[in-house]
Order: sequence, then structure tokens, then C-alpha cells
Amino acid sequence: MISLLVVDDERSMRDFLKILLVKEGYEVETAPDGKQALALLDKQAFDLVITDIKMDGMSGLDLLNSIKEQFPALPVVMITAFASPDDAVFAMKNGAFDYISKPFNVDEIKTVIIAATSKTSALAEAKSISAQFPEIIGESREMIKIFEMIQRIAPTPANVLIYGESGTGKELVAQAIHRLSQVAEQECVPITCSAIPEELMESELFGHVKGSFTGAISDKQGLFQLADKGTAFLDEIGELTPIIQTKLLRVLQEREVKPVGGTKVQAVSVRIIAATNKILEDEIMAGRFREDLYYRLAVVPLRVPPLRERKGDVPLLVDFFLKKYSKAFGKEIQEISSYAMEVLMKYDFPGNVRELENIIERGVALETSNIILPESLTLSSFRTSKTNPSIPELSPFQIVASEDELFERGLEEVMAETEKLFLNTALEKTGNSKMQAAELLRISFRSFRYKIKKYELG
Repeated sequence: MISLLVVDDERSMRDFLKILLVKEGYEVETAPDGKQALALLDKQAFDLVITDIKMDGMSGLDLLNSIKEQFPALPVVMITAFASPDDAVFAMKNGAFDYISKPFNVDEIKTVIIAATSKTSALAEAKSISAQFPEIIGESREMIKIFEMIQRIAPTPANVLIYGESGTGKELVAQAIHRLSQVAEQECVPITCSAIPEELMESELFGHVKGSFTGAISDKQGLFQLADKGTAFLDEIGELTPIIQTKLLRVLQEREVKPVGGTKVQAVSVRIIAATNKILEDEIMAGRFREDLYYRLAVVPLRVPPLRERKGDVPLLVDFFLKKYSKAFGKEIQEISSYAMEVLMKYDFPGNVRELENIIERGVALETSNIILPESLTLSSFRTSKTNPSIPELSPFQIVASEDELFERGLEEVMAETEKLFLNTALEKTGNSKMQAAELLRISFRSFRYKIKKYELG
């Protein structure tokens, strides 16, 4: 049974909600204030908290903050008759699942509860699956599908071809497949096909015997001998030359290799995981890749989505990279501003996860405060993106027609006009969100609200 905690300092409201929700089949506990609510949360598990915002003592917003610190996955729905839109924005920014005003429609609150508890179940399932893949950060639907596919194919000996743009984490997927395979105790030997000169590739893959060519001063095992009974990971497989493709095909067909300069073949049993950022079907049509080799490699094709297709994972990745580089650089930066996060969420990341890591690493290196602000996200391609909502540079001379008018009108009047322009521009760029506009202007919310009232800007 789904368990709910209702927090409200009005007994009539607590009783009404309890009667209503018990009739709907929920298990309901109530608390008259935030302190008692936290005590109940320490004693038992709940699936959802419904709390008033305006309460004596600990407010609903303070309770929300405490819940998110201690129980970050627990959804919270805010209900009040007196909250301003700013309270709603603040609550949602700080992790509230939803916000309902009194007097509320009974069907509305039931709908919100169903949505919140359903999301909790889905998140719990996603977290459970993703926890089995510590090498890969992701809880989005797209990554859960990848994880489920890995679980299905890993125990089999089938060869896998991993598709994906550069920077999506194809090698991490390959490592996860090997870790869950029947040969996990054996080696997973990687090789990047584009990083080895053509004249050395055959030796790197199949080995060589002493004296077979200049510089071959001793026998050497190749990738397939080293990976025997285990896994060979061939990254950037689309870069192999036609000659090497032919020899690789023979290895896959015959399960044996002959070292360069050798006369004897060696039997090998290797699971192949290949990866490419190219569309091999196009390479086949262009005559650059063997079709028969493709079918040998792509027994199971697996596409890793680009970061722009799984934006829900961006906050998780940002948090991971923030902690990683704060520790590496000896800084105390554990947070990114909501506006900086909004900018990242609008960006397409052509370099994928690798680019995001670069952005955060540079941001941590440049930031002088204890929170990452938009100004610290300085990647050149990022700064020129149309999604970058930076405030335009303004000067008093954009407010007045000439220097004579500037001195005629006086400093206070011109400064007031300039300030109003900044305030209006910030509101426009943040979709009229006062909280985010204040953050963008780097002033306190109280100061921003005072200036809005002072200039009667709404």
C-alpha cells in the first residue's frame, strides 16, 4: 500500500485530506508541523509528503529543504492558500514535485499523487538497474534501455557492435558487457584501430615472430592471443584498411590466427566487441568496409545515444564531474547555479559526455566562488551557442541620445533607467522568473524584489 504523510497546521485540513486519501486506498499519517513530520520520517518510510507552505515554526519550504537533504528521492507536493508565485518557483527549484493552491480540486490532488508516486516507483526501478552499472552514469529511459540490453547480451558469446558518436561512452559500455559476461575473470584487451599505423596493425592484432621484419627483435603476442578466452575490444573499427579487414574476417571465421612471419596457426577463442562512430552501412555502400565482416561483428548491434537525446542525465553527470574536479583541484565547489544548469540543459553537446566533462572541469578551475555560475562555462563553442542567455553589455549611452543629454538628465536618472533596463532584460531572458533573474544579475532575491517594487515593474 502506498504510504502518504500529510503535514498541515490546520487540523481540519489534515483530517479532510486523511479521510479523502484513505478512501482512495492510501495509507495516511499526519503531522501538525515540520518538526513532527521529520520525526515520523525518521521512524518509517513514506512514498510521498504533502505539506502546507505557511506554517508556524518550521515552514513548508524549510521542511522541503530538510527532506531533500535527508531523503532526496522522496517526492514532496506543496499546498497552500497564501503562497505567492515566488514561493511556488522557489519550491519547484528546490525539489518540490508539484504545487497546488487552496481551494484545490479533489481530482487535481488525486492526479498529482498518482503522478508523484508513479514517478517514485519508476525512479526506484531506474536507480536499481543503473546501480548495477557503476561505470556508467545515467538513469534516463534511454540509458535504462541500454542497461537492459547489456544484461540480456552480456552472458552470451555473441559479438557486439556498438554504435555512437564520439564522446558517448562506447568503451564504458564494452567494459560493462565484459564485466557481466561468462569470461569476466579473463582479460578485456582494448585496441584503438585509428591510433596504430597501418604497417603495424597486423602485428598488433595477430602478433609476430622474431625477425619477421625490421625491429622484430623477439616474438610478440597480438591482441587476439592476449585476449584468448576473454574479450577483445576493437574501437573505431571503421578505420581498418581493406587488407586488415580481410585478415580479421578470417580470424572470426576460423577462430585461429597466424602471427606475422610465422608458419603455424594458433587457435583462439575470443569474444569481439567492436565500436564505431561511423555508419558502417554507408561505408559498405561506398566500398570502404566489407559487408561479410560487418555481419560477423554486428551479431548484436547496440546504439549508445548522444547526450542531447538523454538530457535527463545531465544533472547526474554534472554532479559527478563537480565532485571529481573539486577534489582534484582542492576546491569546495559542490553546486551549480540553477541558471547555469538551465543553460547546460539547452545546449546540444556536439562533443557529448566528454565535452560536458571538459566544460565542468574548466568551470571548476575558473570559478572563484563556491558555486558554478554561467560566466564560468567558457567553452568557445558553448559561448557562441544561440542557447547562451547571457545578459548583453549595456551602458548609459544606450539609454540617452548623447553625452549632453546624459549630463542634462543627471546621474541618478540615467542610472535608474540603466538599472530598469537590466532588470527587464533579466526577466525577459529567464521567462519572468524572479528567482533566476536575481541569480543572473548576481544580487539577492530580496534586493531584486525591492528593485522590482521600486520601479513598479510587476
